[in-house]
Amino acid sequence: MSDRYPIPAGESRIELVIKNSRFVGRAAYTPTVETAKAFIEQVKREEPGATHAVYAYAVGHGAAVTHGLSDAGEPSGTAGRPALAVVKGSALGDVTVVIIRYFGGTKLGTGGLVKAYTEATQLALAALPLTEKVDRLTVEVKLPYSFYEQTRRLIEAHQAQIDGETFTTEVVLKFSFSREDWPALEQELLELTSGQIEIQDDPSRR
Repeated sequence: MSDRYPIPAGESRIELVIKNSRFVGRAAYTPTVETAKAFIEQVKREEPGATHAVYAYAVGHGAAVTHGLSDAGEPSGTAGRPALAVVKGSALGDVTVVIIRYFGGTKLGTGGLVKAYTEATQLALAALPLTEKVDRLTVEVKLPYSFYEQTRRLIEAHQAQIDGETFTTEVVLKFSFSREDWPALEQELLELTSGQIEIQDDPSRR
């Protein structure tokens, strides 16, 4: 599993009209099932009078992902399932799509519904601004004062973020970084300090 995957960097809203039925597609970043459910309820509140509020979400990514869907009263398999298929195919993680339908008086049939919800989901995802989620770890290291400046520069060169510093008989640095950078960073820290560094809670063992 990759430590990096694409996620929404904001929200999107699109509209689609098919045979007088209006479909409103909303998508957002939802890193937990709780935030996914909260977004679904938010959209329902903000789109009063909707006939249906179909949704699909993916929380997590790859092997560690939780999916959810609802047909919201549409015929079984015509709404939530095609929406989730689009979400899965997008490779996005931590995303929820809600498709609101305002019925226009003309039935679309099962094939028409599948096409409409598929297209609305595609448009909502395509309109999302994206960023990248990086699996980050936090570690503490203890080292002699003589290596403090060099070690700090090395940590920052790896785009790690220093979260805390403690100065007693030795220096303790706490920093966070991308999991995939740890093997190289650990090796360079050991070489820089000639092994005179103590790594607390080695991330490679997690």
